[in-house]
Amino acid sequence: MKTLIIAEKPDMGRNIAAAIEPKAKNHRSYLEGEQYIITWAIGHLIGLAEPEAYDTKYKKWNINDLPIIPDAFKLIPNARTIDQLKVIGELAKRSDLLVNSCDAGREGQHIFSLIQRYLQLEQPVKRLWISDLTPETIRKGFEELKDGSEYENLTKAAKARSEADWLIGMNGSRAFTTKHNVLLSVGRVQTPVLALIYDRQKIIEAFSSLKFFEVEGHFTQSETTYKGMWQGDRLTDGDKAEAISAKVKGKPGRIDSYEVKDTKEYPTKLYDLTLLQREANGKYAFSAKKTLDIAQALYEKHKVISYPRTNSNYVTEQNIPEMHKTLSALQGTAYDEWVKGANRNLVHKGNKFICNPSKVEDHHAILPTYRKASGLSTDEQKLYDLIVRRFLSQFYPAAEYKVHTVITEVEDEKFKTTVKELLSLGWKVVYADQKKDKSKPAKGKSKEDEEEEEIEVNEPFSILPSEEVICSDAIVKEKDTQPPKHFTEGTLLKAMESAGKQIEDEELRDAMKDSGLGTPATRAATIERLKNVGYIEMQGKKIALTQKGRMVIELIRGAGIELLTSPEMTGQWERRLTEISRGTASDGQFMENVKKFASMIVQKVRVQSRADKTSFEGETPTTKTGGKGGSAATRKAADKTAAPRKRKAEGEAGGASPRAATQQGSSTDSSDQGPTIIGNCPRPGCGGMIFMGRKGYGCSHYKEGCKFVIWKENHGRTLTDAQVKTLISKGRTGKLKFTREDGTTPIEAKLVLKSADTGELEIEE
Repeated sequence: MKTLIIAEKPDMGRNIAAAIEPKAKNHRSYLEGEQYIITWAIGHLIGLAEPEAYDTKYKKWNINDLPIIPDAFKLIPNARTIDQLKVIGELAKRSDLLVNSCDAGREGQHIFSLIQRYLQLEQPVKRLWISDLTPETIRKGFEELKDGSEYENLTKAAKARSEADWLIGMNGSRAFTTKHNVLLSVGRVQTPVLALIYDRQKIIEAFSSLKFFEVEGHFTQSETTYKGMWQGDRLTDGDKAEAISAKVKGKPGRIDSYEVKDTKEYPTKLYDLTLLQREANGKYAFSAKKTLDIAQALYEKHKVISYPRTNSNYVTEQNIPEMHKTLSALQGTAYDEWVKGANRNLVHKGNKFICNPSKVEDHHAILPTYRKASGLSTDEQKLYDLIVRRFLSQFYPAAEYKVHTVITEVEDEKFKTTVKELLSLGWKVVYADQKKDKSKPAKGKSKEDEEEEEIEVNEPFSILPSEEVICSDAIVKEKDTQPPKHFTEGTLLKAMESAGKQIEDEELRDAMKDSGLGTPATRAATIERLKNVGYIEMQGKKIALTQKGRMVIELIRGAGIELLTSPEMTGQWERRLTEISRGTASDGQFMENVKKFASMIVQKVRVQSRADKTSFEGETPTTKTGGKGGSAATRKAADKTAAPRKRKAEGEAGGASPRAATQQGSSTDSSDQGPTIIGNCPRPGCGGMIFMGRKGYGCSHYKEGCKFVIWKENHGRTLTDAQVKTLISKGRTGKLKFTREDGTTPIEAKLVLKSADTGELEIEE
């Protein structure tokens, strides 16, 4: 009897055969040598049966037959690949040991498990778990085969994921489709992802642009010239800006303060799949699916990168020697210049920025292998180049800068200058031949603000604090606040990774990876699914929400099934699946909860009123933005309802209206994530959403007259998102500490929502 090796795809099977049975005879659908028979699946050979396999009545979609919750799920072969399944079954009869060589991840585990269950294979199982397909790695993997039982929890998680998706998708889609007589697709992951896009669109539509002014001072001290931005509250009055300009122009000034500090910028983390997809989308406009397909080809076909479907940005101690070997292999290639300048001593086991085994679960970060790349297509070369440069940058020191912060005072008006003086390129030398990428703006700053306030220079910069300066000129710049940006596939992937949460901190983002929407391997497919069912369209790189996509979210929320659209809740489900794979959670309990949820969906939809069929139709609004911010359609609508410019300016300056809160938030937070949605507006009959601005939490329906706003600074405390969420959902917080008005002993009390109309709060001791 021989050992039967089952790989996930033909290419992988042939790679394995070449490494361990080079003289194996090719039988087209399998290879056979003296010790091993090597065959393969062709992706998923088996799936979960359709509802009619349980009862013929389910052939006809009828809401009265729902929910469909099988006692045990039936398996059915894929009709297009059933011949290959039969081959595996016949080969198994000649084998006394199976080796699961499918992709080393949850889905690869699932593919093998389905074959094993359907064919009722009883042989003992070993598991090949490797991260690249070079012959040495394959041979080493076979020397260190694991027992199949070690992956039982991963199999349980894969099975639970598959069955949960079937229950939510099948019942949700049939319920909404039969109720509204329009084919509507609902899913455990796709629906909350669509909700992210919907919520961003609503914020963009609610946004009303505000004109403001900046004063830029031009200063001279001896041979040194520099610019600075006027410091003070945002100027919404052009006359006031012109007055400041006239006041300081041509006048002498002094250096109010001058600080210099040394800073370092370390190399960016190695790629996981999501980060690679995001950067390939930003740089080359590759879709998430295209990046995954190219990466898979670089891994399987060309064998020049490691396993790409990883969620880790780190490597283990065992990978360090491999990284040094790969560096040597890149000598004499197009990367030779950077190989020669590399410092091997920087990549070592103690460098936690690179080597952190605690953050490597299934697979390490994406790395180039030591195999020479040849025969790559143009797009394959682009993606390979991204991976190699990121790898090489780890062998270089930090880029070093001196940051000069100058406050210049002229006629009692202060101007701020930030100059970033380059001392040493460090790792950035690897990217020096490319068009310079703009650095990310600081937290809470728009790109425009950052570009105005920070100037990067290559030559030495210095100011003498004791010497006079002259304000040679002062220019007034007119600007408009900008709405948050439409999602691209890259920024949507970022939001999916953090379950829609706005997370700047890298460590927190790492912690959220277990509870993102989907997995690195499935996120591209989710985005493609939304395109295929007609919920989104691509307009260049931007994602546009169709009328059908808009309507399905409104129907789901209108039915009272907000949970189905909740990125955070679905992220928690994904976390639970991860815990099942680690053996720390019960798959049985998870499935019971999913069944209850599927039943609840059906109950809610059953009593919902049918939507007008025409409400799903309509032209998709353009995502192109004009100078005023927002889409052309949005600006047109805004023009009809907007108050005079003067009134808007007064509201902003006075800081007393919810409109001001939302406008300020949108204009100062134009990061990829956009303003944070906190929850539904508690004002009776409003239907708007509360989202976070710079100074407060306002309602998206402010244009319709909603005056609800909760200011961040309240009763001597700075409120958190979680506290505001509790206030609008439950009406009061838990006990918090407050300082008495007379400054004496602090008190413990609750904050209570006194008015659901205005957002006024009071303390309850």
